[in-house]
Amino acid sequence: MSHDQASYLELLARGAAAEAYDRPVLLARASGTAPDELAAIEHAKQLALRVRAELEGRRRREAELSALFETAHDLAGLRDLDAVLRAIVQRARSLLGTEVAYLSLNDPSAGDTYMRVTEGSVSARFQQLRLGMGEGLGGLVAQTARPYVTDSYFDDARFEHTRTIDTAVSDEGLVAILGVPLMLGSQVIGVLFAADRRERVFEREQVALLGSFAAHAAVAIDTANLLAETRSALAELERANEIIRDHSGVIERASEVHDRLTEVVLRGGGVLDVAAALSEVLDGAVEFTDDDLDATGADGRAIRHGDDWVAAVSAGGEMLGALVLRGRRDLDPVDRRTLERAAMVTSLLLLARRSAHDAEQRVRGELLDDLLDAADRDPRLLRERAARLRADLDAPHVVLAARIDGPGTDAADREAARWDTTGRDTAGRDSAAVERETADRQRLWSAASHLAATRSGLAAARDGGTVLLLPLGPEDSASDLARQTARQLGDTLRELVTVGASAPVAAPAGDPRPIAGAYAQARRCLDALHLLGRSGQGAAAQDLGFLGLLLADPGDIDGFVQRTMGEVVEYDRRRGTDLVRTLDAYFASGMSPARTKDDLHVHVNTVAQRLERISRLLGPDWQSPARALEIQLALRLHAMSAAVAH
Repeated sequence: MSHDQASYLELLARGAAAEAYDRPVLLARASGTAPDELAAIEHAKQLALRVRAELEGRRRREAELSALFETAHDLAGLRDLDAVLRAIVQRARSLLGTEVAYLSLNDPSAGDTYMRVTEGSVSARFQQLRLGMGEGLGGLVAQTARPYVTDSYFDDARFEHTRTIDTAVSDEGLVAILGVPLMLGSQVIGVLFAADRRERVFEREQVALLGSFAAHAAVAIDTANLLAETRSALAELERANEIIRDHSGVIERASEVHDRLTEVVLRGGGVLDVAAALSEVLDGAVEFTDDDLDATGADGRAIRHGDDWVAAVSAGGEMLGALVLRGRRDLDPVDRRTLERAAMVTSLLLLARRSAHDAEQRVRGELLDDLLDAADRDPRLLRERAARLRADLDAPHVVLAARIDGPGTDAADREAARWDTTGRDTAGRDSAAVERETADRQRLWSAASHLAATRSGLAAARDGGTVLLLPLGPEDSASDLARQTARQLGDTLRELVTVGASAPVAAPAGDPRPIAGAYAQARRCLDALHLLGRSGQGAAAQDLGFLGLLLADPGDIDGFVQRTMGEVVEYDRRRGTDLVRTLDAYFASGMSPARTKDDLHVHVNTVAQRLERISRLLGPDWQSPARALEIQLALRLHAMSAAVAH
């Protein structure tokens, strides 16, 4: 054996890199070695490389077998499924020499798959990835139950690429990916992956090795599931035994609750009596509240709300309030059911009380309707009806007209719904808008009726709003009463409620005839407040200055409008123009043509032409302070007259 050939044995002995085996050949060539001896050295090199490859393969197989043995050992002492799966992924990454390894599991309930374990990953988006079944390389593995490998993922058209997957893979920087299925019987439950951030060809032995790790992972998952099912079955048995032991006590407690609640109802008890009885049975403080509780379901189920237990009191989908149990952090099913039954009893009591209240309010409304519409009623009968409602119609009263004034509300929106064949009312609104308006009117009438009952007055729904007849205290004025009523109704409904008041009526029972005129005055005052931009306020005619004087005696309103701007109104009527609206916008914008054209959405030249036409109709001095004030007042009165006409 030559010295050069012996050097290969030394390289094998010290496990040199493959590149080192070229050195003896290069040295022999450099020293002028004979061709036949050079060929022998080359042959020795090839033999040495084959031996080296065989030794490397054996070492690799030994490492793989050792890793598989360690994995099997981990499974035998399985305590923490996550720890076992992490160990499998770590060993797969180490033995295959990849930069990243990860394992995904299918989620049958969600119909997708999610990352369970990652090793070597740096992207949070990738670690939290969820993707639909059948998407990406993993989807193909799951569909076919066969391994798939790609040396360049983004260039491989075999897989269904999606933006979600490609973005996550790009964030992680992966290029070469190998995936093998996790099988339980014939069912694919997930995929085990090995991946590099550069192009790479995975060998057949590496695919087989990753498949072995996937088999171990599937066994670990199956074992953990069986253990969980066993523990769950044992827990169920324990709970069943507890239920059997407590069954007698449950029956006795349920019977006691039934008897107590029945007793409360039969003796005419109210909501507070139910709460008191429930406090004793449940050994805690129970109270009824009509506040909004966001966590309260409308189905009457008792649920946790902070440190309390809450059961909704509802009827027909309407929330009436809730029963709140305090002082009990834990509540067993029997006590929860007790709280729920008490909530049902409470809803029945509240509905009964509401029915009686509604009947009384209807009677109050009928009496007020008679005062407004039938002035020839016998005063004696009116006094008797009022006395039954605890109202004194011989005292001074004020008539108030109230209306909900939301954003954009105008006279047309306040008309009663009158439908045409297209399913829209005469104001052009659809059924949903009219239903909302009807609901608002009902809410306003309900709140006004309650207010009238508390103040020994009357209330009725009328003309798209509500009319109230309230007694006037010795220290009150009509203006005070209007402001108080607007504030109280607004706070109750959490809406803008505008209220117009009449002058005081001395004794409605003795002479009901002034009531109708007072109501008309209150309505004019209400419309004026809306037109003056004072929605949500309350006022009487004397609070509105010169406009109030006209409202108190409206006989010459039309004449004043005609004398001041009648030619403009008539021009619009004949020609179909928009001069009145232009005038209103011009004054509202501070007499600025530029801002006027923005409000009207027309060209500034159009505004100029309209103003020139107005000058010819009203005279050149129409913009002087005195004339401008009269015209602005006439515009308000004209708008109010149009609203009242509707």
